[in-house]
Amino acid sequence: MNYDAAVRYLLTLGRELAAPTQAATAKFDLENINILADRLGRPQRAYPSAHIAGTNGKGSTAAFLESILRCAGFRTGLNTSPHLERINERIRINGKEISDDFFAETFTRIHGLIEGLLADGKLRAHPTYFECVTAMAFESFARSRVEFGVFEVGLGGRLDATNILHPVISIVTRIDFDHENFLGHSLHEIAAEKAGILKRAVPVVLAEQHPEAHEVILARAEELHCAVIEPAHTFQIEVESLRDGFLRARVTETSSGTIFDLAPSLPGRFQLQNALNALAAARFLQSRGFRISGDAITQGIASTIWPGRLEKLQSRPEIYLDGAHNPSAARELAHFLQQNFAGRRIWLIYAALRDKAVDEVAGVLFPRAEEVIFTAPRTSRAISAAQLAEVAGHHAPHFSVIPDAEKALDYALAKAAPQDAVFITGSLYLIGQLRHYWKHRAQVATR
Repeated sequence: MNYDAAVRYLLTLGRELAAPTQAATAKFDLENINILADRLGRPQRAYPSAHIAGTNGKGSTAAFLESILRCAGFRTGLNTSPHLERINERIRINGKEISDDFFAETFTRIHGLIEGLLADGKLRAHPTYFECVTAMAFESFARSRVEFGVFEVGLGGRLDATNILHPVISIVTRIDFDHENFLGHSLHEIAAEKAGILKRAVPVVLAEQHPEAHEVILARAEELHCAVIEPAHTFQIEVESLRDGFLRARVTETSSGTIFDLAPSLPGRFQLQNALNALAAARFLQSRGFRISGDAITQGIASTIWPGRLEKLQSRPEIYLDGAHNPSAARELAHFLQQNFAGRRIWLIYAALRDKAVDEVAGVLFPRAEEVIFTAPRTSRAISAAQLAEVAGHHAPHFSVIPDAEKALDYALAKAAPQDAVFITGSLYLIGQLRHYWKHRAQVATR
């Protein structure tokens, strides 16, 4: 099977998530991925790993930790989701997406094993899209002889396909409301699902949490005898500055007095927390014999690349992509706007999926915009631009409805003055689509 055929086949397996109305009847368990991993020879055990769950910040934390390990000289694997433009983004080796040929080769091998398992009656159903890609990540890393794998949970934790890992360190980033139809409608329920990644006696890095979520994670950690490392208690921030949206901080480890000058390459005040999560994990790995220097830590944090999260595309006018798709992420984006764009006109291009808390996100973000342009990405899960305007338009001082996302961006650029800013946000599907369009648009302009 070639690359295009492999991607087409994966897409025939259906949506990555069921529709909210199907969530109650959808089958979620670890049976398929366990059977498939067994047949592959348990490739996820071929290398030490870190496993990261949370509502917001888990992708950035994963990217920071992988960058630290790569700067320390380790051959790394990074498995994240969702992707923005190409599915290969989900499986990276030493910082680079796997090639189309390797993707096709790996999927063809796994597809053949699945067909055999189905024929033998060992699988009751074909593994899902996400299960297949997770198995591909496990196998790709083993075949490429990575020395450390960093895995981001797809959804929740307890029943996520990545949860057959037995990592050397677990990380739980900030927990908030998202995917309630799958994970529960209270922070207690959501935190219990995220706590499902904890393994007996495996230490966990625990980011600052709402009290209710904090209590749930600590109780589960105590039950499993997991040491808890809390960056908020482990490190003291002595000096902090913000310039052009980028935070700089002098951080002292309280137990040793070791000082780290952190300069996260990702903009936004909230990225310091994600960098501290990675720093805490790296310091634990050091204590377990992994050779990671202080320079590797600071260099790794300073050189991390993570597209689509306050990613700046150009200046005059400034254009940013940010996948703020839940209320917590919207509050962080609003804080970024307040700190860096006060008094400037903001043109906000917004789209959302049907399972998102649109009204709450809109109430946080839309009043800060000169105009909100409602649009929709090319996915059946998207709310139509007209419906978005009907539901959330009252939060915006002014709004327009432009269903075609590319035309929405062209419209915003035509209206924005050089000193203004354009923010594209709401859905990662929108971010990926317009990121691709922007690169194509720039190529056409230079011909």
